Amino acid sequence: MDGVITTQARVIAALVLRETRTAFGDTQLGYLWAIVNPALSTLVLVLIFSSIGRAPAFGTSFALFFATGILPFQTYSKLSNSLMTAINSSRGLLSYPLVSETDILISKYILIVLTYLMIIAVFFSMIILGDEAPLPVHAEQCATAFFALTLLGLGAGTTNAVLFRLWPTWRQLESIISRPLFFLSGVFYVPSDFPTHIIKLLAWNPILHGIEWFREGYYGNYNSVVLSKSYLLTCTTILLLSGFFGERLYRKKSI
Repeated sequence: MDGVITTQARVIAALVLRETRTAFGDTQLGYLWAIVNPALSTLVLVLIFSSIGRAPAFGTSFALFFATGILPFQTYSKLSNSLMTAINSSRGLLSYPLVSETDILISKYILIVLTYLMIIAVFFSMIILGDEAPLPVHAEQCATAFFALTLLGLGAGTTNAVLFRLWPTWRQLESIISRPLFFLSGVFYVPSDFPTHIIKLLAWNPILHGIEWFREGYYGNYNSVVLSKSYLLTCTTILLLSGFFGERLYRKKSI
């Protein structure tokens, strides 16, 4: 049993290295661009909202408030979108007996999570130093919320991968369905600013709960009116089970 686990760990590690070189190239500039590109897009959004005189919905730093929403959201979105086509784009690797579809998905997940951990570390350091923003009050809660969102993204991405293989049109349909999520996930607002009936509708979105959890951990005095950790974890579990069970079932039918 230990030998099987060790072998699979080595396979996944090799796949992570391959994905890294494929995505970023062999130069240090490629790794740097992977961090700078999302950071710049976030900075542009911060500048746009700041230029129109928008005050932060919570706290004194708009850049900090926006970052606590957009970066966790981008992590989920990247996982959900990238994992959808991960198996198809790496189909040639499946000719190796030791490589399975699950290994490809897990390796892609690890690479994206590590990349966004670096992005978050760099971006928040810049905000704390440049905007005199406070340090996170409960860093462990931020980390837990981030990890929960990555698992939600893994579940959504794996489920998308199965649906995409069964129905290629799902890629276009999913992009249409997921487009409003940026506005429904509390990235640039606090849910308590809305009437109760709007809050109840927003509460169906599990990503919102992850962002609210992250903000409660960062600010300390941020009291979410919508956060349900159990709901987020339930949605995550359902998506993970659906995705990996569906992948396993599809694999057996393909043999």
